[in-house]
Amino acid sequence: MGGVVAGSPSTPTGPSLKIGRYAVDPAVVLAPMAGITDVAFRQLCREFGSPTSLYVCEMITARALVERDSKTMEMITFGPTEHPRSLQLYSVDPHNMAEAVRMVVAEDLADHVDMNFGCPVPKVTRKGGGAALPFKRRLFGEIVAAAVRAAEPAGIPVTVKFRVGIDDEHITYLDAGRIAEAEGAQAVALHARTAAQRYSGQADWSRIARLKEAVTGIPVLGNGDIFCADDALRMVAETGCDGVVVGRGCLGRPWLFGELHAAFTGTPMPEGPTLGAVGRILRRHAELLTAHIGEQKGLRELRKHMAWYLRGFPVGSQIRRSLAMVSTLAELDDLIGQLDHTAPYPPEAAEGPRGRQGSPGRVVLPEGWLDDPDDAAVPAGAELMHSGG
Repeated sequence: MGGVVAGSPSTPTGPSLKIGRYAVDPAVVLAPMAGITDVAFRQLCREFGSPTSLYVCEMITARALVERDSKTMEMITFGPTEHPRSLQLYSVDPHNMAEAVRMVVAEDLADHVDMNFGCPVPKVTRKGGGAALPFKRRLFGEIVAAAVRAAEPAGIPVTVKFRVGIDDEHITYLDAGRIAEAEGAQAVALHARTAAQRYSGQADWSRIARLKEAVTGIPVLGNGDIFCADDALRMVAETGCDGVVVGRGCLGRPWLFGELHAAFTGTPMPEGPTLGAVGRILRRHAELLTAHIGEQKGLRELRKHMAWYLRGFPVGSQIRRSLAMVSTLAELDDLIGQLDHTAPYPPEAAEGPRGRQGSPGRVVLPEGWLDDPDDAAVPAGAELMHSGG
């Protein structure tokens, strides 16, 4: 079973973390993000951070994997040096989850399986999936148990990620943590918001501390509002969590993993990149995407990252527009050449919340969903076919 050694950090400031047989050092995890954490972005984050931290691919739906959906099979590409290969699966059906994990084992598709019970998107929750599902305690336990049993012959650790609950009236995280531990999960991760909050407001880190008190036999990871290395150190200090999961904070900032590595190992903090350095990182990102899916498709994928990379830097509106429509490496090189390469990193504008935030709202649930938390029936029509969230 995975675990942590309390009070015996492997580094001057960071906790020691093992997930199954894998040491995660420093104890930093790149959260799976739809349309973001493909093999190219994971590689870029690893180049700045530690190769022994954990970098999770985009969410894969169990049904799409079992049916060998072509887009899904492309999404589970891992780099030749990527280890452990970390795959996040989504399912609302114990049978489909077991089938998908058996396929992972039989075809050696991954070394670690994480399960998504945190998605707050209405198209998911209205069918009982994502952050809605842990309310159904028996069904949640059966899905976790199915994955653990299927992964066990290969020694693949299974972990579980979830939210605080559906809303303030329906809090599920403590039960979810205890059930996941009892069914054999080797770590749990809590995004310290409810589904109703989505990505708005502040994450309530006190919930991570409470989960850590309730779940004592496996690692507890914290997620939510880590936008700089100091945030990660503060989360560990305030909650006692065994590691941090970083999502939106690294959008357009893969170098954040270098800063996290420095913070957790007590080594000098790297300076923020100049605009010229950001241009070189953009170019590297483009190269990795091109190697993965070809130049045309790769540059199209890169466009969504542009505003995040350039945030806070003095870049004219015309160049910004052109970068947001870039279609070839040659065009990208020309535009990068027009940037002011000496412009310093602007931390006050470049750090803080980024990516989707939105506003809180009522969580859409299936009719009668809240009537019986011990109902283990699989919700009808909730098994998504499309991976990526």
